[in-house]
Amino acid sequence: MKSLAFIHRTDGRSAVADFSPVTSVLSWYDLGGTTSPFLLLDHIGPGRLLPGSPLRGVHEHPHRGFETVTIVHDGELEHRDSSGGGGLIGPGDVQWMTAARGVVHRELFSEGFRQHGGRFEMIQLWVNLPAKDKLGDPRYQNLSRADIPVVELETGSVRVIAGEFQGVRGPALTHTRMNVLDVRLPSDREAVFATEDGDTALVYLLSGRLAFGDEPMEEGGLAVMGQHGAGFTVKALEDCRLLVLSGARIDEPINGHGPFVMNTYEEVLQAYEDFKAGKLAG
Repeated sequence: MKSLAFIHRTDGRSAVADFSPVTSVLSWYDLGGTTSPFLLLDHIGPGRLLPGSPLRGVHEHPHRGFETVTIVHDGELEHRDSSGGGGLIGPGDVQWMTAARGVVHRELFSEGFRQHGGRFEMIQLWVNLPAKDKLGDPRYQNLSRADIPVVELETGSVRVIAGEFQGVRGPALTHTRMNVLDVRLPSDREAVFATEDGDTALVYLLSGRLAFGDEPMEEGGLAVMGQHGAGFTVKALEDCRLLVLSGARIDEPINGHGPFVMNTYEEVLQAYEDFKAGKLAG
């Protein structure tokens, strides 16, 4: 079994464009390749949008070299991108956008949600692509709540967004092997998550308290498990909501700046040149 390597915390909250509050849980700037293939994790909210709020969110911006995964717990977003992908995603829905060689997109609170207001909470995850796929075709997957299977356990429930849990496969198409699991675990219960030896395994605790053996973790903590061993166990000390991420590492150089994550500095410069020339918008 894998053991806990360390717990990472970022307690400061900030804004990403018009989204606020946002907690930057992990970033390759801080942790490098430790969390490969996962590059970034932002926890947006929880917060409340007032009825009649102005247009808010992240307006048009480019990406190249990776994928963005947006998991909506509360609220509603509207997505549009230059590859033709787009739509509305609400509570329980997931948007999986593969930027690959490049897209320009926007993510805004929907008009209906802005008119009525309400609670919002979302996760945005950035997933790296291997070098051979970084300049491939963009792709957009809109995964509705009804598309995502739920494994009911005596110890809670697991929504399988990508990969597999107890023989149940999630709907997301991925470029590398990974599991993305949205988990509910009641107090004083345990759950076991299967991973392969050498895989990255991460647990982000949205709410509640967890323990890894004798090591407790408070809400907002990110557990980074050791690479050696297959599988790991968590125990809920309170009712918990957690995101479990695991998968095969991409052991390649990471060179990223702003909205572009490539392998070399020269590739990042080329991405900026292509964006200025309008080559990411077609």
